[in-house]
Amino acid sequence: MVKIGMMIGNRYEILEKIGTGGMSDVYRAKCHKLNRFVAIKVLKQEFAENENFVSKFIIEAQAAAGLMHPNIVNVYDVGEENGIHYIVMELIEGITLKKYIEKKARLSYKEAVSIAIQVSMGIEAAHNNHIIHRDIKPQNIIISRDGKVKVTDFGIAKAASSNTISSNVMGSVHYTSPEQARGGYSDEKSDVYSLGITMFEMLTGRVPFNGETTVAIAIKHIQEELPYPSDFVPEIPIAVESIVLKCCQKSPDRRYQNMGELLKDLKQALQTPDEDFVVIGNPDVDGGTRTMNEWELSQVRASDTGRIRLNAEGGQNGYDDAEREDYADEGYEERTHEGMTKMEKIAAIVTVAVAVVILIIIIVLSMQLMNHFLPQKSEGDETISSETEKSSPIIKEEVPEVVYREMPTVEGSDEKEARSKLEEIGMVVSANYVDSSEVPSGTVIKSSVEAGLMIKEGSKITLTISAYHEGVVVPTVTTQQYDEATNRLSQMGFLVNRVDSENTDYEEGVVYDQNPAGGTLLAKGSVVLLYVSTGKEKEGNKKKVPNVVGLEQSEGTLRIIESGLGIGSTTKEFNNNFPEGVIFAQSYSEGLELDEGTKIDVWVSLGVKNTYKCVTTIEAPSPAEAPDYRSGTQVGLKLVTDTGTVLLDTNTTSFPYPVSYDHVDAPGAILTVTYTVTTAGETSVDPVTGETVVGEGKTETKSFTRRIDFVKE
Repeated sequence: MVKIGMMIGNRYEILEKIGTGGMSDVYRAKCHKLNRFVAIKVLKQEFAENENFVSKFIIEAQAAAGLMHPNIVNVYDVGEENGIHYIVMELIEGITLKKYIEKKARLSYKEAVSIAIQVSMGIEAAHNNHIIHRDIKPQNIIISRDGKVKVTDFGIAKAASSNTISSNVMGSVHYTSPEQARGGYSDEKSDVYSLGITMFEMLTGRVPFNGETTVAIAIKHIQEELPYPSDFVPEIPIAVESIVLKCCQKSPDRRYQNMGELLKDLKQALQTPDEDFVVIGNPDVDGGTRTMNEWELSQVRASDTGRIRLNAEGGQNGYDDAEREDYADEGYEERTHEGMTKMEKIAAIVTVAVAVVILIIIIVLSMQLMNHFLPQKSEGDETISSETEKSSPIIKEEVPEVVYREMPTVEGSDEKEARSKLEEIGMVVSANYVDSSEVPSGTVIKSSVEAGLMIKEGSKITLTISAYHEGVVVPTVTTQQYDEATNRLSQMGFLVNRVDSENTDYEEGVVYDQNPAGGTLLAKGSVVLLYVSTGKEKEGNKKKVPNVVGLEQSEGTLRIIESGLGIGSTTKEFNNNFPEGVIFAQSYSEGLELDEGTKIDVWVSLGVKNTYKCVTTIEAPSPAEAPDYRSGTQVGLKLVTDTGTVLLDTNTTSFPYPVSYDHVDAPGAILTVTYTVTTAGETSVDPVTGETVVGEGKTETKSFTRRIDFVKE
């Protein structure tokens, strides 16, 4: 049983529970060995007791731990302690793509394609390491606070599919491929299908197939054609729609064959979204029979995924008898858990047995011939006789082959392109960001290794990248006093969170670590965690942190003071989950022991943040507002909300002028209308010449305002 405050693996302190799923619970924890925060996924008890599941789960998790990619949630550690099976992962501050879609209703095609590109890059890295996700869906895609998209839960789906687990545990059947729904062999193209369904949901705000039961949905994946996304959102460009349709073809051979092909079309779609360049091939015409490679063949032989149990109440493999008869009528052949028919399996076993017998006979005959023809060595000979070789074989240790690669030219390239080049040849890439006004932002200025040199595979390459106007490089503030470090970071536009911890190597109040590290490029307004030493722990005077989340501000403040701790900063923010005046977050978790007087920061809800919609037309100035205004005169329009946000600032000569704005954070705005009036100069008579003289006219700028009220969304 996992409890808050307990230590796992003698290094991970459980701080708080941050999520739960069908198979596991997720906790925020601190790694005291590396002084960093991590996420720990703990298997639920019913799965931890299944030895078959646990063994497969650990194998897959260990494989996933070998993946290191910017678009994958990195796995740091896998372990077991007192019956608790856990995975230690990178802690990502952000929300799932599922919640992001729900929040925005649907995404623009540019945003959806951009997210799909990052997801594809992560999946491609996994596929290159022969790891298939098998459960791609918006719930397994996280968008961090800085906009980075990361895929999580690699390896868990395969372990789960090898056991009797219902679809409620496995995840939504809304995203499963037809071959997975049938319980057949799944490969990289199954991930392509699931990503296509995810793109469909991003673009339309809904899944393509729905039904009352999981079985009904699965059958739709197998039998029904995917609806066109443009049927729901007509403005989706043809290239983007064609990509989704190709990803979601029923036949795997008609989909994109790998993530590289998909990435190429996704990037092209951002440049020419209205060009119909996507080609959906016909395997009967294009390729005929395709030969599997050795790895694919081994996966088929080793596969024991079986059918997904879509309905725990169903018959064999999750289908009831009526459904099984439907499948038989459609010509689907009953298969074994290996994905082969019974006759195919028997034939395969007989073939393997005959091959083994023939191989043994060849080996025995070869050994007899060698013993007959090879000369026996004398006792004084330094060589060893064939009989001695058989009893005491000499083991030759194999030396791993060192592979060298030619360093490509990356100077002047885009950061993503440079990283892709280097990762393709097996290099480990890191980056230093510098503020350079001479080089476009995101461009590689130089690398730690010159182009053309031969370097060992797996070497670390450091890229120096321009960060001009894209963000701010985080300074290194370790070894500084906390107040000094905070002032420096605040002046550069960062927010600071403090984490106090005992560290005997540093004096009290000194920053001994920071996250992110110095040199990292970060947008202004981002949070930098500072780890501050409390010095050597003092005996006694330790106070436990109370839980004040959910309490009124006054009551929570009183409870903190009564516990022997102090009140730090109070931040008020809108929060849809807590009523106005109620504390919804605190800087230290409940149960932690802190020095007496330590200040606790709290966040207090301002209640639900209402948003408003503005859909109106601005009419030309009326005679009452501007008696001297003439039609066709250029007019300045500036619309500023009650909260100071400028919605419109433009000039026009045409009225009425339509405006439309969604999700405005104020109930109304003031429209300022500005125009110019030119008056004729005065007429006079020159006393000398008697000529009539017209003086210079005057140009005067005039303005007036209107109040525009918005409608609550």
